[in-house]
This record gives sequence, C-alpha cells and structure tokens, in this order.
Amino acid sequence: MDKNQAVGDISLFSGLAPKELAAVAAVAEVRRYGRGQDIFFSGDPAEGFFSVASGKVRIYQTSLSGKEHIIHVFGPGEVFAEVAVFAGGVYPANAQAMEEGDYLFFPRERFRKLLADDPDLALTMLGLLSIRLRQLVRKLEDLSLREVPARLASHLLLLGAQSKKRVLPLDLPKGQLAAYLGTIPETLSRVLRRFVDEGLISLTGSAVEILDAARLEALAGAPAAFGEKMPPAAGRG
Repeated sequence: MDKNQAVGDISLFSGLAPKELAAVAAVAEVRRYGRGQDIFFSGDPAEGFFSVASGKVRIYQTSLSGKEHIIHVFGPGEVFAEVAVFAGGVYPANAQAMEEGDYLFFPRERFRKLLADDPDLALTMLGLLSIRLRQLVRKLEDLSLREVPARLASHLLLLGAQSKKRVLPLDLPKGQLAAYLGTIPETLSRVLRRFVDEGLISLTGSAVEILDAARLEALAGAPAAFGEKMPPAAGRG
C-alpha cells in the first residue's frame, strides 16, 4: 500500500500540503486485519489512533449481560480512536474489523510531536473531535427522543450524504443495524417495508435506493448530514 496516497485519502488530512502529508505518512504504520478480527478492546492502553484504508470497522460496547451495542461504523478515509491523541489513558470501547482490510495506525507520541510542530494540524484534530461530539449528542437525541422511523430516515440520509450516492449498501447486517438504531430486527424490517410501500426507498437485497430524500428529511426532522444535500434522483431532475 502507498502510505502517502492512503494518507491523502483520509478526510481529516484533506487540506494538508504535500510536505505535511508526507510528514504524517512517515509516522503511520500499515496494519491488516481480517474479518471479525479485534483491533483493540475497551480498557486497552490508548497507544494511538487508526484510519481505515480499505474495509470497515465497528466500534461497540458490551453490556454486563453480554449484549453488544454498536456505537459507530467507519469506512475508507475515516479515522477512529483519535481521542487517544489528546487524552491517552485507555480505549473507551471495542473495535473490530467487519471485513478484511488495511488500516493505518498513528502512534500517539509520534503524532503528538507532529501536532506540536504544526498548529494547523492540531486545530484540524480539534475540529474533528467537535464533530464527533456533535454526532454523539445527535445519536443520544435520536435514541431518547425520536421514534424508529425517524432514526432510520436520519441514518439513511447520512449514509447517502457521505457516499454522495442514492443507491448504497446498508452498512450493517440488519440485526446489527437494528441494535445500532436502538430497536429489534422485526421492527426494523417493518419500518423498511413501510418506507418501500410509501415510495421513500427501494430495496434490492441489501442495497437501498433513496427515492424521496425530501420526505425522509421531513421524517428525520433535520436536513441530511447536518445540512449536506443529497444528489438528485436519477430521472427526477
């Protein structure tokens, strides 16, 4: 894997100059994980943060009863466990690869030295942390204040805005997606069928096509992805 190219594909570093990208790539370590392989566990020493070069990772917690709750799913170009850069301590959740893929690992101490030498990069990291906090607050609001249809609508709109596409694969198996949305698989299936019947989406296997983003936004109660607009539907202008 070309580390310079992989670092350049990371959204966090998209505004960096080539010289800065090369400096970031120099501290990165390439790691490969297989499907279902654990990356770290809650309570492990937070020795650095990661970026997904290929594949997908889920961040989750396990309750005392053994029930898993998915906190977030990250794909190519996204970073996770970045709090470790500032806070150190231990990882607050578990990370597991959902499919085979390559990752970049950024050791905490080496990356902190980069931040000390580049205030602009430090500000970029702080901006990312503020976005993460906003996402967490929104998810807590979703789980406590919104019904399942609104949560699902919001999730589909966010996926669509992130991928810039209207036809997209569900990022989780239905059982895990139900847990992520704070419901059960049967309820999720009913809501998906309702969305299909009402012409909001179409389903082909595990692929979803967003047919009516405006109505989904109304159902979610907020614009997609904090104001990002969906691309127009094919044949709809």
